[in-house]
Amino acid sequence: MGRMTGAREVDWARVLERLLYAVPPVIGVGVVGILQDAEPGVPGLQSGLVLFGTFGYTVLTLGVAVALGLDARRVRRQPRASGSWKPSPWLNAVFGLLWAPAAGVVYLARRHRRFGTPPGWSRWWLVVALSLSTSLFGLIAAVVALVLAIPSLFTAAVGLAGAIAFGTFPIAIHQDAAYVSTYGDSWRPNPGLYLGLAFVSLFVPPLQPVLAGYYLFRRRAVET
Repeated sequence: MGRMTGAREVDWARVLERLLYAVPPVIGVGVVGILQDAEPGVPGLQSGLVLFGTFGYTVLTLGVAVALGLDARRVRRQPRASGSWKPSPWLNAVFGLLWAPAAGVVYLARRHRRFGTPPGWSRWWLVVALSLSTSLFGLIAAVVALVLAIPSLFTAAVGLAGAIAFGTFPIAIHQDAAYVSTYGDSWRPNPGLYLGLAFVSLFVPPLQPVLAGYYLFRRRAVET
């Protein structure tokens, strides 16, 4: 992505990444608000969380649509760099308004195939491993809580695992895939694809440890 960015230009692909990173936590806040009891003990907490999640997602959707449109326009202006890929700024922006997470990850996956993704920290796989460990621990603790009928333990286990998954897992796997795709020899994962799979795993909980475990299994041979 950085290969196309001038010294004074905004890297809209990077902006798009950061906006997508914020989507799961904002959605998570909204889910927490919806799941709160009618009497949470804090006046206005439930409605405040729902409002924050709804307003935050709306703002992020608008940001994703703008970033998609502007970056697609930049790509189209450099036909030699983009080759046969000529993304439509308007179609991508509209797709972003309709379904921001899907539009963003599809665009980033296609963009990566053409331009690559600048790598960052080489140890993001440690955060992926942490999320996997936390998910497994949360699952075991939840089972124990259900068997022993300890509601507080169940809530704490699910809350901890969910917070780490929503807050860090998509970022970690996307960033690490960018590093591996740049420096790996035998395996070059598409960061956009793994970001999309991470989003799906947040709403299909059994998929998260499977995805993290598979990624770490493939990652083990990469020099760090």
